[in-house]
Amino acid sequence: MSKKKDDGPVPRPEALPLPVVDNHTHLDHVPGTQAGSLTADEVVETLIAQAVSVNVSRMVQIGCDLPAARWTVQAVDRFPELLGGVALHPTEATKHAAAQELDQAFEEIEKLAAHPRVRVIGETGLDHYWVTDDVGKAAQEDSFRRHIDLAKRLGKALQIHDRDAHDDVIRVLDSEGAPEKTVFHCYSGDAEMARLAADRGWYLSFAGTVTFKNAAPLREALAVVPLERVMVETDAPYLTPMPYRGRTNASYLVPLTVRAMAAELGLGLDEVCAALSATSEAVYGPW
Repeated sequence: MSKKKDDGPVPRPEALPLPVVDNHTHLDHVPGTQAGSLTADEVVETLIAQAVSVNVSRMVQIGCDLPAARWTVQAVDRFPELLGGVALHPTEATKHAAAQELDQAFEEIEKLAAHPRVRVIGETGLDHYWVTDDVGKAAQEDSFRRHIDLAKRLGKALQIHDRDAHDDVIRVLDSEGAPEKTVFHCYSGDAEMARLAADRGWYLSFAGTVTFKNAAPLREALAVVPLERVMVETDAPYLTPMPYRGRTNASYLVPLTVRAMAAELGLGLDEVCAALSATSEAVYGPW
């Protein structure tokens, strides 16, 4: 039996030479940040300060259920380093549909999405790992189509959750017409899909998974995408990059992923950082 890894703090990596953006994080999933906690602001302030200290100067906070979406709107008003995204995660959509509450839930997301510092509709999409029945899949697709329409109506970026559903995600995007700024959060496809996405003008966001030893297909995908279509994220507190896989992730660990990406691409760290920052601002606008 393997010994469980210690989940204590890990050494902060060397700072990046230029500022970059963590394109997708869930600060509300970190213990102590939940609504009503007396220390919520202090915890968030600490996480942001740790990130800024290594030149991860800005973050996109994603709220993908109703409580998290409400939390996100409050957070982006309090912390200038944050922009926000709101949506119903695909698995949330199935729950709301089963309770015959999808209409009401989406109405609230639509109201929250109107906030000027909410620049993302997401994460939304399809999840065929957790949801395998036809009724659940249909509910996810209904929700996904609503979110695509919302992103286009509001002129905001779309962040996609795609788990074991590549072909269906592309089918829905093609049938609805993808928003101008469409981002595959935590990209998980292969090089062929990456080429297809880039040809359509979509963006691919790579998380700590690209550093995993068994993730050769992800690194192959990264290598075929034009640098101006590449983004970086943590999906924190999940998907911690090597060598700290298995511990709690946070935005201050982005430099580990960026350095791995630069090495894979054979590019200088300054060039990669500058491109990642420019792409983030092109997709989300100024902070």
